[in-house]
Amino acid sequence: MSSTPPSRPVVVITGASSGIGAALATRLAHTHHLVLVARRAEALRALAGQLGSPDIVTMAADVTVRSEVEDVVETTLSRFSRLDIWVNNVGRGITRAPSQLTDADIDDMMQVNVKSALYGMQAVLPHFRLVGRGHVINVSSMLGRVPMATFRSAYSASKHFLNALTANMRAEVQETHPDIQFSLVSPGVVRTEFGRNALHGGPDSHTLPNSQSAEEVAEVIAQVIADRRADVYTRSGMAEMAVGYLRELGRDP
Repeated sequence: MSSTPPSRPVVVITGASSGIGAALATRLAHTHHLVLVARRAEALRALAGQLGSPDIVTMAADVTVRSEVEDVVETTLSRFSRLDIWVNNVGRGITRAPSQLTDADIDDMMQVNVKSALYGMQAVLPHFRLVGRGHVINVSSMLGRVPMATFRSAYSASKHFLNALTANMRAEVQETHPDIQFSLVSPGVVRTEFGRNALHGGPDSHTLPNSQSAEEVAEVIAQVIADRRADVYTRSGMAEMAVGYLRELGRDP
């Protein structure tokens, strides 16, 4: 282990080989030391080469496997002697109506969208407690607030689960360590390969209305790293939409 930790913060980004993860890596490359994690080793190496920093660490890992997430923490601390920010960005969609969901569908959504984030939070927490400070950012979804797309039913449910889990983790940890933050970032439709890669196929996210670029979402995440807000939407009007949805549910029939 290096005897002198680097002066720049160290951030781990999961799902970093494309989409929001790659855009965030590009946004932070000149201000943070990066540990880029994904299953596709060649794509990670290509991204690191494009960014051109000698201090970028790439790790091919499956973050739905707890032991591989723990290896990321150990490798990061061995390389940099510090770990400041952990971004849980891995996620997968699904295209299936709720009446048609199978056990396998639910298991897949929970493993990818919830357990991967839980493993990250639990793996990094001992180090954050040791140093008294740290920041986890969980990338959620507007569908985790307003389940307005029935064909994404199990995905929406998994993001609702992630939101509650994040809030409860924050409340537990901050009872004793108030400088450890757990933030949620909720995008809407983002122009990535999310739609094409959804379980059972689905519409291309690039073709859907009211979409954002991955770079726009990355900019919001970078702002959250700076200001450590707990719960953030990536577009104006989204918070009001969520509040309106809850109000509508509470109205008398």
